[in-house]
Amino acid sequence: MIKHRCKLSFLTLFIWISACTESTPEQAGQDLLTPKVLVIGIDGIRPDVLMDVNTPHIDRLAAEGLLTNQAMTGYPSVSGPGWSSMLNGVWPDKHGVTDNSFDGERYNDFPDFLTRIEQIRPELETFAVADWAPLGYSDQGSPTISDAVDVKHVLDGYELGWAEADTKSVQLAVEQLETSNPDALFVYLGNPDEISHEHSSIGSEYRDAIALADEHVGVLVKAIHDRVTYLEEDWLILSSTDHGRRSDGGHGGNSEEERTIYFLASGPSVIAPTLPDSTYIVDVAVTALTHLKIQIDPSWQLDGNPVGILR
Repeated sequence: MIKHRCKLSFLTLFIWISACTESTPEQAGQDLLTPKVLVIGIDGIRPDVLMDVNTPHIDRLAAEGLLTNQAMTGYPSVSGPGWSSMLNGVWPDKHGVTDNSFDGERYNDFPDFLTRIEQIRPELETFAVADWAPLGYSDQGSPTISDAVDVKHVLDGYELGWAEADTKSVQLAVEQLETSNPDALFVYLGNPDEISHEHSSIGSEYRDAIALADEHVGVLVKAIHDRVTYLEEDWLILSSTDHGRRSDGGHGGNSEEERTIYFLASGPSVIAPTLPDSTYIVDVAVTALTHLKIQIDPSWQLDGNPVGILR
């Protein structure tokens, strides 16, 4: 349950009565807070397995917001187009990425949501960390997450080991939350996908990797709650994945198990349950931008919609 209170503070009694009667308690309370957003992307999560694994931190976020295990990613169901659609808010026919080579990317026309923030409100502080290097680095063309982002860390999960790389990514995000004042963050966790590929299954090793990712989510949430300015902030935590997978750990096709993903939104501004009939991967970026009160320009041609939040 989400609780909201109207505070008298220095307002006159008339304004207080007006705010508490003409506006909803949610709107009156949230307007006094600074909106901030954390997007946690966990690679290759099959939703039915996620629901079967013990994930207390994700469960707590869902209880304080909303979660669907029936959202959909695009086709082909591989990481390049999946992460591009999540971060950029458009389908592959626009961002141009149809495989993991990233050939044909049109990120200059359809940038990631953090870069949109920098373009529209450069005073906001943006942060990204990813241990799948193509998301943050490209030796030809533009990377998925552009260099316009204020602070960007690119790690190599293949070099460090994926579990260690995810841990390091979370540590870097926690340091940013502790020592700076970020407004929008993206944290990528790649270990579950790589573990499933390594073992060609969705068995115990994969489930253990999901449980470890949940621990990382808990660390990030605690870092937010520990901020000295937390009570002055309206944090929206979004989490989703780029694709599902088959029982043999593979993906890339158009089957339901490969394209079905989860979508999580948690925070004081979330209205639960308010899920539309269909939720898509492209909704993540648009929801993040909307929460930060960035008006969506029709000329951006975004395909997503804000999901589950006060507008």
